[in-house]
Amino acid sequence: MTAFAAMTTQQRIVHPPHRAAIKGTRHMVAAGHHLAAQAGLQILEAGGNAVDAGVAAGIALGVVQSDMVNVAGVAPIMVYMAGTRELKTVSGLGCWPQSVTVDYFQRQCQGIIPFDIRRTVVPGAPDAWITALERWGTMSFGEVVAAATRFARDGFAISSFMASQIAERIADYGRFPSTRAIYLPGGRPPASGDLFVQADLGRTLQYMADEERAHANGDRRAGLAAARRAFYQGDIAQTIDAFFRAEGGFLTYDDMAKFRVEVEDPPSVRFGDFDVYACGPWCQGPVLLQALSILNDVPLKVLGHNSPSYLHMLVEASKLAFADRERWYGDPRFVDVPMAGLLDRRYALQRRTLLRADQAAPGMPPAGDPINRAAIDAKQPRLPPPSVVPPPPPGDTSYVCVVDRWGNAFSATPSDVTWDSPVVPGTGLCPSSRGSQSRADPDHPASVAPGKRPRLTPNPAMAFRNGKPFMPFGTPGGDGQTQAMLQVFLNIALFGMDAQAAVEAPRFITNSFPNSFAPNDYYPGRLNLERRMGQSLGETLDSFGHDVTWWPDWFWRGGSVCAIVVDETTGILHAGADPRQGSTAAGW
Repeated sequence: MTAFAAMTTQQRIVHPPHRAAIKGTRHMVAAGHHLAAQAGLQILEAGGNAVDAGVAAGIALGVVQSDMVNVAGVAPIMVYMAGTRELKTVSGLGCWPQSVTVDYFQRQCQGIIPFDIRRTVVPGAPDAWITALERWGTMSFGEVVAAATRFARDGFAISSFMASQIAERIADYGRFPSTRAIYLPGGRPPASGDLFVQADLGRTLQYMADEERAHANGDRRAGLAAARRAFYQGDIAQTIDAFFRAEGGFLTYDDMAKFRVEVEDPPSVRFGDFDVYACGPWCQGPVLLQALSILNDVPLKVLGHNSPSYLHMLVEASKLAFADRERWYGDPRFVDVPMAGLLDRRYALQRRTLLRADQAAPGMPPAGDPINRAAIDAKQPRLPPPSVVPPPPPGDTSYVCVVDRWGNAFSATPSDVTWDSPVVPGTGLCPSSRGSQSRADPDHPASVAPGKRPRLTPNPAMAFRNGKPFMPFGTPGGDGQTQAMLQVFLNIALFGMDAQAAVEAPRFITNSFPNSFAPNDYYPGRLNLERRMGQSLGETLDSFGHDVTWWPDWFWRGGSVCAIVVDETTGILHAGADPRQGSTAAGW
């Protein structure tokens, strides 16, 4: 029996959601914050397409969730245009400044990427948003950024989640005077419901829009180019350069002026009758693809949804994919990543031979050899010693997806926190601290190098069926992102759940591999389960060798998946928005 054998009504998983799935016949947006979803919907209602709306919502997330999404951060994007059947990714990820060397971090920082301004890379998000608008959008930068500018300038009522995150990081926010002034007004963290104003950020966004309007002369592309110059070559770049020179950072005007994001074809795998696409190995996106490839044709339905055996197979397949991430993934401009081999069906079958039905790998399993299609590679990555302290609260991310009336689809995972590097005074911007995901090890594929991109965790995805868009989806969650995405995809594609039930279903996250963020904590065998999984299930998984740790129900560290499912028969759009971090969907 294959994994995609037909289900009867009695076999279909029934998991009543707390929220009803949002459905629409015209267009739909799902995002990590309700104000971002509203910003996207306003653009759709004004006649914009999925790209216009996705960019509007994505930039708005950098305002209304600026604790974990920065306007000057990262923003990997995936776009599908129905008219041309074009599917592309936009990297949205900056690179290390040219003056940086791995030797510096080894000598000056004990081999650890420091918790300060020196982890800054070139901001990739602004160029990513503008590039998407330029290639596939229909509106101006000023039009799509209007909502975000208003939220920053006039303020918004801060959510309980954002307030709690700032309070949890109060010591970190207090380290930098420019950051403290915004995030600890009056010397204290804002309370839920307080009006949160980011006046400098509002002026920065307005400056970019003003420069666009001044130089467009009726040409939308010329205007977008002017908005880009305002950030990367204008007053913003000059201000960032001066601040970094004064504070001992590496980022310079020249680094910013020369930067451009990359537009690429996405890698993919086939799972049943679905084709799933992710971003390239400059991020962890292929982990999702590898896990699906390993699980392809495994009788998952026979095992039963969220049964001990089912969860065990998903966890162990994910661990195999993460082992390959540790061994092979890095910026393809600097690292020879054998992507075709990693996603080859025959290689997946080799890797699957390492799975044991009732026995967990005690830590991260061995990496494979995709070049020779061998289950185990002769050269294994160096593992850090097991961590003995509880994992620190991670920085996080957000997500937005859109499907419009023309069948275009947009998927993006903007990110970058504001508590680990200072805000540049007068701008409201905290330039991307994503250098935290590089390694100060010259032999690691994600090592530091001038002009090299860190290996990113954010990874938007899309699934297609019968050559048509089936579902854009993604989530925040650091190393948990691909794991949460895997579970939600299978909940929908394999078990027939509606989008909302799928994102609300109880979830696992394993930490049995080195964490992507410095200092790269490693918890061999660790398997986190939400309490709703049930004690007996946890005991069975513990008997398989998993180090089971219990999370509260609806725990935010399990991710906050958003997805929009397109019914290929009726065309009706079904959106799921994860309540773990307050995601919201809106449509018509």
